[in-house]
Amino acid sequence: MINSIYIDDIIKTALLEDINYLDTTTDYLIDEEQENTARFLAKSSGVLCGINIALRVFELLQPAGFEAKVYKHDGDFLENGDIIAEIKGKTRTILKGERTALNLIQHMSGVATATRKAVDIVNGTNASIADTRKTLPGLRPLQKYAVTVGGGRNHRYNLSDAAMLKDNHVDAGGGIASAVAKLKTKLGHMTKIELEVRNLDELGQALEAGVDVIMLDNMSLEEMREAVEITNGRALLEASGNITSKTLRAIAETGVDIISMGALTHSVKAFDISLKIFE
Repeated sequence: MINSIYIDDIIKTALLEDINYLDTTTDYLIDEEQENTARFLAKSSGVLCGINIALRVFELLQPAGFEAKVYKHDGDFLENGDIIAEIKGKTRTILKGERTALNLIQHMSGVATATRKAVDIVNGTNASIADTRKTLPGLRPLQKYAVTVGGGRNHRYNLSDAAMLKDNHVDAGGGIASAVAKLKTKLGHMTKIELEVRNLDELGQALEAGVDVIMLDNMSLEEMREAVEITNGRALLEASGNITSKTLRAIAETGVDIISMGALTHSVKAFDISLKIFE
């Protein structure tokens, strides 16, 4: 679920960026009362995400009289040629909102599709797929929602969600033991601590300090397997760092609990969807 305030603010920002005060082509070419019907069409195969958000673009542009029939819903698997939805409204509304609506639904569907592929690759192992904070500024709510639609899980939403010690935190905070001990004196009982470790020695320190989650940063498969044996369930283990579809299965088979992938949000390919007026 996404807060509707987030959605409307993102859409309004995008529309203001695209239209400013006038759509020179549409406003001068199309009569104000003209109406048309258009279809969202899949032009590839993958997971749909963001159809209701795309429709909200047109609802904000035309609060009264806009109609939509939805045939495919978030999480549905699309094939090339599938009709996702039909919309009917003022032609100006359709033309002005087309690019913004497509930008959002194409990107979100791309994230969901990439996530589903990763989830399928690790199927049958103990590992779950998670996103990171490597999101596009302003789009984090939509991107993290799309990850869940694709079957993945969300890492912390922002810096307030949990304490996560990365290398710079540890180095600036006086080392692992000191940094973790200081945090524990201040954190509430509901807040977890995750620690990034660079080698097995730091893993031992993390276990001694009693953190909840340990991130294995850019470790080899052999190191990850050894880390799983050493940890033996005393903390959750998260693999991270330059993970691709080619390495994903082997990493999952080491026995780690979580595999976090920044690529799910920061460099995903947009899913090909078109909007075509047909009457």
